Parts: sequence; structure tokens; C-alpha cells
Amino acid sequence: MRLFRAPIPRDMQRSPLGEGRDERLPGNQARVTQRSPYRSAPLIVVQGVTKRYDGEPALADVSIAIARGEFAFLIGTNGAGKTTLLRILLREEAFDSGVVLVNGVDVSRIRGAALTKFRRRIGVVFQDTRLLPNATVRENVGLPLQVRGRANRQIDVAVDEVLERVALANKSERFPRQLSGGEQRKVALARAVVSKPDVLLCDEPTDSINPTHAREIMGLLLEINGDGVTTLVATHDSEIVNNLRRRVIRMDAGAILADEPVGVFNSG
Repeated sequence: MRLFRAPIPRDMQRSPLGEGRDERLPGNQARVTQRSPYRSAPLIVVQGVTKRYDGEPALADVSIAIARGEFAFLIGTNGAGKTTLLRILLREEAFDSGVVLVNGVDVSRIRGAALTKFRRRIGVVFQDTRLLPNATVRENVGLPLQVRGRANRQIDVAVDEVLERVALANKSERFPRQLSGGEQRKVALARAVVSKPDVLLCDEPTDSINPTHAREIMGLLLEINGDGVTTLVATHDSEIVNNLRRRVIRMDAGAILADEPVGVFNSG
């Protein structure tokens, strides 16, 4: 099997963002702007990364670069390595060899308080949402700010703003079990961005929810990316990928098979 190795830009200095273009999600009237990755320095660099579980490769010599402000899809079958790569970027997983830089930080070298600070700049939407079942929507969304010691007034303002954005302001006092699957994903997204991160990692954000909620969530992700948040979405949702025509990084058996600037789900 021939593996694809993405070229890694040498220029690691921040450069001006490229000119944007109007984008519309089918069925969504909101206009958002996609920044071109080609005039931006990479915010995420993965170079030659290998990860093994019990001797079996989960990632095999993976190399990619994600530009500051870029939106990219990570696609592949179960076991392709998508979630493992996201966990490595978050430093939830160690890796056996290679280099991973996020905003110039070598993630393999950070520990303790520095690791906590690093993770605060990354928002994550987990496939299983990881919502606290006995906490309300408001409490779940405000948790990242609470653990940082923000004042209650600051938390209230930030939570109100993000719940309004995801159209859940009227359900702020409900518990996760009182919400639909799509609404739970919106809560997880609100929690991920309430701290205004530099990077947003999403693991199957539209999995097992109805098409209407899936379109709404993708519309929100595009709006958030339009604010300058570098966004990487692992997904099996071929309809969303094919409609948006963004960058598509295709994985299989832990390797990068293809990296298309404007791709579709099934391109051969």
C-alpha cells in the first residue's frame, strides 16, 4: 500500500491570513467566511508520528500540517486512526516516535501545569459528549470557566452568549437526559467553545443524530471557524463532507492515504 506523506511547510512563523470566501451550508442561510490555508503559517504540525497499541500500529508515520484558521475533515473507517490522532493532538495519548507541534509547542514535552494551560486553548467535542449527567446545561457549559476560577458574573455572561449561539438558551436548566441527541451535541459544542479556544477538535459531531441537527451543528462549526478557530472534524458523514467541499484528509489503517485541498468523501 502506497502511503501519502503531506508536505510540512518550513516557515513556522505566523503570517497574514489569506483572503476569505463566502460559504453556505445547504439549508443554512448564514454566511460564513473560510480563510485560505495557503497564506497562513501552520498552527498544527504532525511529522512522522507513529503510535502502537500492543505492538500493533494505530498510526503509521503520519505527517500533516493544519494552517491557522483552517477547516479540515478527517475521514476513514473505524480503526483508521482518526480518534487516536485527535487524542494525540490533545495530549491525551503519548506516541512512540515523530514530532507534534501545536501553536509552536512540542506536545511531547509538556507536563503538569503547562499541560493544563495547553489544553485550555483547545476545545473538544467528544463522540460520547462526556456531559455530566447530574449537571444542568448551564452548569455543563460553564464548567471549563468554573475550574479556571472565573467570577460567577463572567461565567454567566459567557454561558448566556454561547447558549444563545447554539439556540439552547431556553433549555439552560434542563439535564442532558432531557435533551435529544442533537441537543446534547450542541451542549458539548457550547462547552468546547465557551473559553474561546484557538483550536477545535471534533470527533464524529453528527454521528447518530437526525439530518436537521447535523446541518445545524455543521453550520455552527463553520461559524466558529469563521471566527478564526482552527477546526479539525473527524467524521463518517459523507453528505456533510460532500456538500461542504473542504479539505479532506483520508486515513486508513493508521496512515494518511490522501490529502485533498477540496475533497469529497468517496474520491477513489
